[in-house]
Amino acid sequence: MSSSLKEEKISGDIVYEGYLLKIHKDKVKLPNGKVSVREYIHHPGAVVVLPFLENGNVILEKQYRYPANQVFIECPAGKIDPGESLEETAHRELLEETGYTCKTLSYLGKVHPGIGYTDEVIYLYEGFGLTHQTVNRDDDEFLEIFQVPFKEAYQMVLSGEITDAKSMVAILLSWERKKSREDEKDKDKRKE
Repeated sequence: MSSSLKEEKISGDIVYEGYLLKIHKDKVKLPNGKVSVREYIHHPGAVVVLPFLENGNVILEKQYRYPANQVFIECPAGKIDPGESLEETAHRELLEETGYTCKTLSYLGKVHPGIGYTDEVIYLYEGFGLTHQTVNRDDDEFLEIFQVPFKEAYQMVLSGEITDAKSMVAILLSWERKKSREDEKDKDKRKE
């Protein structure tokens, strides 16, 4: 990190501590020596899974999100519980929300959804080798699960039907990975 950009914490307070989030208010020393205030939300992090069925379809969900007052189309996702690995979170959330387990997780990357106001990091995975089990949702979780061809999910991002950032990034990264694999196969065929 460039030392000419780094801000140094002088002091800090937690101004609100809820079930999931903590709101911090820190005093910081700026690179030019002046002092300023930074307010941010601490979040434990989350994991997203883009689950692929044998037929190439992906499983998505519709969920009402209270802060935005609307229903969003999303990939299965959830917060990381204390002591839980990213893979454990991915498997747990996929089962809880969709009723599916997966044999294989493939890491896509990570996204920082709101760098100006939260330290949240969301880790993105593809899930393969799905088996349907029993849905075991939290009591306060209401979802509609559905499946669409992967190309349709990609088009839903491009058309603005899917606007949830974590789901958009997972679908777009997965689409690019798929295209890269197809390009490599085409190159190999041309060499033969």
